[in-house]
Amino acid sequence: MLEVIKSSNKFADLVDENQNLEIIAEHFEFLEGPIWSCKEQSLIFNDIPASKTYRWDPSGKKLSVTRENTNKANGNTLDHQHRIVVCEHATSRIARTDINGNHYEVLASHYEGKELNSPNDVVVKSDESIYFTDPKFGRNPSKVGIEREQELSFQGVFMFAPRTQKLTLLMDDFENPNGLCFSKDEKQLYVNDSPRRHIRIFDVIDDGTLENGRLWAETRDEGVGLPDGLKIDSEENVYCCAQGGLHIFNKSGEYIGIVRIPEQAANFTWGDEDLRSIYIAATSSIYKIRTRVPGLKLFDY
Repeated sequence: MLEVIKSSNKFADLVDENQNLEIIAEHFEFLEGPIWSCKEQSLIFNDIPASKTYRWDPSGKKLSVTRENTNKANGNTLDHQHRIVVCEHATSRIARTDINGNHYEVLASHYEGKELNSPNDVVVKSDESIYFTDPKFGRNPSKVGIEREQELSFQGVFMFAPRTQKLTLLMDDFENPNGLCFSKDEKQLYVNDSPRRHIRIFDVIDDGTLENGRLWAETRDEGVGLPDGLKIDSEENVYCCAQGGLHIFNKSGEYIGIVRIPEQAANFTWGDEDLRSIYIAATSSIYKIRTRVPGLKLFDY
């Protein structure tokens, strides 16, 4: 049975607590970047300190390494061509590979001549623009980065346009931005700020830039972790890995509850054919729970 904290009677509409928290894979160093390939029906994720990308095939319960020497890759997403867009801590880059980890290319590494901090999480918009957060976690002394001086004077959110190769700074007033996701209509962008334990929301205007940033919600609890991976389901409920586990809000910012995870929950994705499973990357293990409301398919391939 799941360990949960229910803040609303709507919790049962989203998650059945009378299920077990399933461990899919374990014995890693620090997991991040889970994404689900609907085309291949498989889970892809990174082990940051080990600099490896893994694929898990649920049909045969087979785990394989698809890429090594990933430069301490963190967040992943898929683009319109079913390629992986990846955030690299060690090189301060946004890069791209095919689904098997081949055909590597650098998309962005510098802003106004200065090296990016350590790109952390990434999403792709329907117009193919790439949005990513750039905190300094990968420059701090830790196992998920390489300690080095920061060249930029801020921690921000950027937009990269693949067609023009233009990198645009969207916001620079974060302490350390982390997870981000669009609303279903892409007219708003959610971004959390880990040290401040809150989620902000911005209006996305016609040119893709952001305005009218405001506080949307704050994560509670004193468990291990801080706001990290952030996504919405098909009904626009908002899920965020944060202190103690997976936090759930409705689209108005009302707290629904927390699914407790026994390790630091870093990021997650919906998966399986019905997109009703959540795969959670939490330190050394991948955990799985089932939901009543499906997630969103990234793109049609």
